[in-house]
Amino acid sequence: MPNFEPVPDIILEPAIRNAIMEDLGAGGDVTTRSVLPAGRQYRASLNARQEAVVSGMQAAALAFRLIDPSLEVEIEIPDGTACKPGDRLMSVNGNAASILAAERVALNFAGRLSGTATLTQSYVRAVEGTGTRITCTRKTTPGLKILEKLAVLHGGGFNHRFSLSDAILIKDNHIAAAGGVRPVLEAVQRNVGHMVVVEIEIDGLEQLDAVLEVGGAAAVLFDNMTTEDMAEAVRRIGGRMKTEASGNVRLDRLAEIAATGVDYISSGALTHSAGTVDLGLDF
Repeated sequence: MPNFEPVPDIILEPAIRNAIMEDLGAGGDVTTRSVLPAGRQYRASLNARQEAVVSGMQAAALAFRLIDPSLEVEIEIPDGTACKPGDRLMSVNGNAASILAAERVALNFAGRLSGTATLTQSYVRAVEGTGTRITCTRKTTPGLKILEKLAVLHGGGFNHRFSLSDAILIKDNHIAAAGGVRPVLEAVQRNVGHMVVVEIEIDGLEQLDAVLEVGGAAAVLFDNMTTEDMAEAVRRIGGRMKTEASGNVRLDRLAEIAATGVDYISSGALTHSAGTVDLGLDF
């Protein structure tokens, strides 16, 4: 069983709190308040209804605790672990009204994030034995980046940069605005400190020749290049830089791309196109 140290709750709390406030609205849970006697106690189980890789348990538990700190929340199948239909992922014991108020937000996070973890695992399995790593991108849901990137880790993938401030990624528009590969890399060498990682995106072997000649980059991203050109690019680089393939990355192409020898394959689909795992909170 993998062992993922959770991030501090305070990092996740703003996103969870915003979701709860959105769901409660101005008047809170009027249904529960109208039909349940005050103080009714209950025990609920968050159960899986399909096979999946679990993610979002920390987020779901935080949703319950933000509604009512007195709720007893026990995670039984932690993030990063496989589950099957009928497995109990979490139990929640305490005030029934509190449990019901947090139910939908907890399920929304857990279902969506488990979908990302499960899709990531399918990508990771497609390149097993090749040495290529699967990584996400910044194509995340606004406000949920940290949660979605954690879900990628839970599925066995790796994280790309978290924000524009983490590293330098020179893309095609940067190259165009700067006047070409040479001037953009020369500018980097003049202006960037030694602790900042630099990656440059190319879309053809001609640009790669310029990158190798000028230097200044630690990694190169092959954007929508053919399999043949990527294999040739990896050969020319000869291990001098990390290599990443991106663009037109589909599950059925992963093994073919990995066979070129690239170090990383990045895909926005892990976070922007994952489905939602069917989970339920049962009383």
